[in-house]
Amino acid sequence: MLKKTILGPCTRVCSCGTLTGNEREDCLEFLGVPYAHAGRFAYAVMADSWEGVLDATQPGPGCPQNRAWHEHLENPTRLFYKKEYREGCEFRYSEDCLNLNIFTPKQAEGCPVILFFHGGGFDSGINSEDPFDGAAFARHGIITVFANYRVGPLGYLTHPDIRASCGRDGNFGLDDQLTAIRWVRAHIADFGGDADNLTLLGQSAGAISIQYLCLNPQNAGLFRRAAMMSGAGLFPRFALPRRAEDTHAYWEEFIRAAGCSSLGELKKASLDTIFDAMEAMKEQRRDGIYHTMPVIDGLLIPAPVDELYPHPLPIDYLVGFTNADMYAPVMAHIGSRFARETGAYLYYFDLDAPGDDNAAFHSCDLRYAFGTLEGSWRPYGARDHEASGQLVSYLANFARSGDPNGPGLPLWRPCEKHRTRLLRIAPRTTAMGHANYAKLALHMLTKGEPKA
Repeated sequence: MLKKTILGPCTRVCSCGTLTGNEREDCLEFLGVPYAHAGRFAYAVMADSWEGVLDATQPGPGCPQNRAWHEHLENPTRLFYKKEYREGCEFRYSEDCLNLNIFTPKQAEGCPVILFFHGGGFDSGINSEDPFDGAAFARHGIITVFANYRVGPLGYLTHPDIRASCGRDGNFGLDDQLTAIRWVRAHIADFGGDADNLTLLGQSAGAISIQYLCLNPQNAGLFRRAAMMSGAGLFPRFALPRRAEDTHAYWEEFIRAAGCSSLGELKKASLDTIFDAMEAMKEQRRDGIYHTMPVIDGLLIPAPVDELYPHPLPIDYLVGFTNADMYAPVMAHIGSRFARETGAYLYYFDLDAPGDDNAAFHSCDLRYAFGTLEGSWRPYGARDHEASGQLVSYLANFARSGDPNGPGLPLWRPCEKHRTRLLRIAPRTTAMGHANYAKLALHMLTKGEPKA
């Protein structure tokens, strides 16, 4: 678990009110800052003020999620990720979960901003998991913001009643992310940030979310750059968002599983009832993952993703994948294709995590990217710390200018329209190289789901 030394409190007066955070050696942190509020199965309303002095010294609650009710630690992959990123951490869950953790340099003024969306398969995750700390970026003059957003049934339920009242349905979680972007643009200057120099960074489901936001022309001008870790590219058709109305039957069955006769009753049901019903649905059906995810709603995702895919926003892109990612060769292929088509900077994380035989497992690059290796149980060595320092510097440079290169760093060339160029972060060196697809395929068959 990452250890922090708190030097004392710090106070900031911003346009929403006064808040008290923590002063640390390398940064200031303001935790659990509300950016919006939303009722159950309702769209978020941006927060523009709070009463009194906001206590921003502790992380806010995350969205209630199935793993808090049905942890299933008999599943070796679930046990693996708990040990990896949640062991020793204390989390709170509440439906009033739309909050941000903001890390700033001590004398922040006009700083570039990174807004991070966590992964978790659209049905889990929280912004205060152990790797998510902004001190390393603060040392580079970057403000880092980590967002909570709704997941699972609270984030992605669809229903005709919602469409009848709102003109759309589903995508509460994706809408939360868009609301967080707008809050950051409106208020980050109060924390010393440059609202016009905003980079979105996400991993796994967070990266996929960012890609969907980048495929909507209505979002032009909201952010300048996008970096996607293990989640860029056009997935096979069966894994693409489906029309909201095509998911209504699933959620009607869910309502019945919860012992309710209407959406109105489900709105009043206990969280125990909701997550017991989700557990029952997972036992009865194997397609739940394709329903607790974004849908084509006509607004946030205005059309089928394969139709939108050829026309992403004309911004700076950075894309990465690991050697034992979920469906590793697929992730490498679609990420590389997207990088070629957008002229993105592409990295291949080929440095196995020490301590077990799970190789460079899905999400292993998070600790390297945020400079939080010391929070892990793993026996990271000199090469790991070198690679982490390089990745932090690359991402900081990208957030500052759109070009990850800088003094002392191995040259990173962007992809071209018909040429894949990737930076290979390898056991001995970081340099331009290539991906070994035979290795990726073998890892998909033998290491696709890491085990404790």
